[in-house]
Amino acid sequence: MDASRIMAKDRLGFFGILGEALRISAASPRFLILASLASFPLFCSLLLNEFLLQQTLLNAAHFAFDGMSECSTSGGVTLCTVVGPVAVLRKWVGEASQGLVLMGALYLVIVSPLDLVNTIVLVHNASAIYGGENLPNLRGFFVRPLKQIGFRGPLVTSMLALVLCCLTLVGLVSLASNIYVLSSSFLVVEFSSVLPIIFFAALFVKYMEWSAVWNTGIVISILEEKHGDIALGVAAHLSRGSRRKGLALVLMLFIWRLALRLSCLYLARYRKESGFVATIVQVYLVCLGNVVKWSVFMVYYCGCKKRFLEKKIDVEEGEAAPLVKS
Repeated sequence: MDASRIMAKDRLGFFGILGEALRISAASPRFLILASLASFPLFCSLLLNEFLLQQTLLNAAHFAFDGMSECSTSGGVTLCTVVGPVAVLRKWVGEASQGLVLMGALYLVIVSPLDLVNTIVLVHNASAIYGGENLPNLRGFFVRPLKQIGFRGPLVTSMLALVLCCLTLVGLVSLASNIYVLSSSFLVVEFSSVLPIIFFAALFVKYMEWSAVWNTGIVISILEEKHGDIALGVAAHLSRGSRRKGLALVLMLFIWRLALRLSCLYLARYRKESGFVATIVQVYLVCLGNVVKWSVFMVYYCGCKKRFLEKKIDVEEGEAAPLVKS
């Protein structure tokens, strides 16, 4: 979308961005149908990944809780000893590591490329609808974005964003593990147990805020000829002054996916007969939410760029005014 069309748009708040993204999907049923077709390969790969994730988490949780005590029988007397938190954590990591490695390989080789192709198609066509253009035919919906944009540039940006995301998540997991170990120790002081929780909450909020920047960078790599660290740098610059809005959008999407996953894990654990159907419904809702997600960040990017262009025009007019006066 060019600058003139972006400037013609209104400034939107949180609910305005969400409403505009929903309007893009709801106002054109044809777009939603084509987006569902484009998301089908991603749906299949996510479904396989979700089954592996559920099995890994349920097995690891069962192993960890059963491993919190070790019992031995001698002379008809059963003695049980409580295992320390560090030992339980090591057992949990050892039990879950194989499944996590398999899921990581599946995500990098299959899920991530399909997700990127789906993102390119969704962002390009959602931007066309938002700019007032007509939706192309079936072939143009799939082929035109990949032909005009290509795959390499957005791939570089998404891989860089994935690396930054993984490093941040490793820091969060490490901090959460330390909190678990410290809170289970009888020698810990009350203040020293609260302080890591505060650091964890602050880092989690920053992670949500950075996620908005990374997603905006991916949108920029699709709509503009900027890729990699340049796209992420432009996203960080454009989103200044709108970080809270981006944080709220990412937090909403995070809660949506977390609620779906927890409800599906509950059904898989306690109602196995309906767990399979619930997993299919969950992955379908995730793919549907993915359509809304990238429409949200496309609209969010346009709002950030409109704000940047307005400030740029104000600066240029402020510099030109003294010259005209003299």
